[in-house]
Amino acid sequence: MELISNAANGFMKLFQAGGNTFMGWVTGIIPMVICLMTAVNSVIKIVGEERVENFAKKITRFTILRYTLLPVMAVLFLGNPMCYSFGRFVDEKYKPAYYDSCVSFLHPVTGLFPHANPAELFVYTGISAGLIKAGYSVGGLAVRYFVVGIIVILIRGIVTERIYSAMCGKAEN
Repeated sequence: MELISNAANGFMKLFQAGGNTFMGWVTGIIPMVICLMTAVNSVIKIVGEERVENFAKKITRFTILRYTLLPVMAVLFLGNPMCYSFGRFVDEKYKPAYYDSCVSFLHPVTGLFPHANPAELFVYTGISAGLIKAGYSVGGLAVRYFVVGIIVILIRGIVTERIYSAMCGKAEN
């Protein structure tokens, strides 16, 4: 009988822990994400959507900007999954590489801008919780993730562009 009682108590503690985690999000992460989303959307409205679009079209001419600045802007301004819509500014032959750059940046951005991809917060908060417990600051981790993320999306964009180009060349033959 005691075994059944302990199992039932353990089962309920599992849901209590889930409820505590959820309340932490409701009082911490969720309001912060809403404020960040409001701020980013306000900046876009102040600058003007047309200006943002014209700027995006201009920068796609340059490889380094196509796979760094454009995906970063898209992820910060629109978040996941809307960031992929900035692909409309990119020539067809660059769309697969642009997509690869965007999708590769959705994790590194969460430390500084959690509104961009809230689903990745589970991963980031798990890693950062370990650092906090060890007595380290998570600010440095967030900045390093962001910088390394930009380097990685540039590399992935260029490599994917070349692979796609080679595959298209083989398909034409």
